[in-house]
Amino acid sequence: MSNPARVGRLQGKRALVTGAASGIGRAALLLFAREGARVLAVDRAREGLEAAAAETAIALAADAGDEAAVERAVERCMAEWGGLDVAFANAGVSGGRVPLLEQTVEQWQEILRVNLIGPWLMIKHTAPVMIRQAQGSIVCTASVAGLRANAGGTPYSASKAGVISLVQTAANSLTGTGVRVNAICPGLIETGMTRPIFDFARARGTEDKIGQLNPARRHGLPEEIAATALFLASDDASYVNGQAIAVDGGLSSTHPFTGSRR
Repeated sequence: MSNPARVGRLQGKRALVTGAASGIGRAALLLFAREGARVLAVDRAREGLEAAAAETAIALAADAGDEAAVERAVERCMAEWGGLDVAFANAGVSGGRVPLLEQTVEQWQEILRVNLIGPWLMIKHTAPVMIRQAQGSIVCTASVAGLRANAGGTPYSASKAGVISLVQTAANSLTGTGVRVNAICPGLIETGMTRPIFDFARARGTEDKIGQLNPARRHGLPEEIAATALFLASDDASYVNGQAIAVDGGLSSTHPFTGSRR
């Protein structure tokens, strides 16, 4: 007797993914599609977006930190599918490592606009759709930088701490609606945003030392974060709400114990 055909974990689901042109967003886009979801892929990088979305999703070039653009993305989901089951607010910018006393208001405003206001806009405009359906999952990309110091620049870390608070408060604001809101806190993952770190290490011949501060003794892959996003998006996580889940090889489980500090 043959085994029954495998049913994808997001079979029949309708999903919206931001920051989908590369890195974690691209990995999530491809995984969601393989698991049966219809996906609207959003990113500012039009060329990379179209390549990532080819044959697996609908591509929409848009800025995830702009309210009108987020509204258009949700309207596109409604026009295409008549509803929305999963929203992955993943778009983000690093802002570099400008020293604290040299940072500008403009740098802070841009990082907060994309990294924190963007996820809030996603919640604001997708939650009403999901409330009408009495179900839905919203996932936001935070960071271990939002949990502890020295994992990112000051405005980046502050923005990601804000995302963690946002998902907690939003989950409680949506009490009883059937809509879940959670965050993922990645450790060091090789993406377009972190590429300078990896390029610098490779140029020095120290690539094997990247990620050595965590118990797993390695850096992470976008696919590993996408797998957590898939879990949170799926019905397997039906009792997971208001959480910030660290996926960092164990980095945030301990206090710093080695390494120089300036």
